[in-house]
Amino acid sequence: MVSSVKSFEDLECWKSCRGLRQLGKKLLVSFPNDEKYRLTDQITRALRSTTYNIAEGYGRFHYQENIQFCRISRGSLHELIDHFIIAREENFISETNYKEIKIQIDKCLAILNGYINYLHKAKNR
Repeated sequence: MVSSVKSFEDLECWKSCRGLRQLGKKLLVSFPNDEKYRLTDQITRALRSTTYNIAEGYGRFHYQENIQFCRISRGSLHELIDHFIIAREENFISETNYKEIKIQIDKCLAILNGYINYLHKAKNR
């Protein structure tokens, strides 16, 4: 699995978060203009943080630092859940859109947690 990884772009967790980022950006077009510098900006930053931190951690070449950056990415995923709950409560997105993004976030979390577990095991070898 990880032995075929030559770049952070090969990591399944990065690919999954990239897909989430693309889906999230599509949903943001329905947000009102007065949210541009509020919730829309916060969501955009959190979406980007998920992939930024995986990439930065990968580039550190040290297991513990990589794990720490993956944990930051995981925190951003949880932040996104809260942001999209707010978006649903404010009727910026539909219940269907909320469920779709939540499924994608949960998928990202599962894959990222698997990668973090792999890094822990590799560190302890």
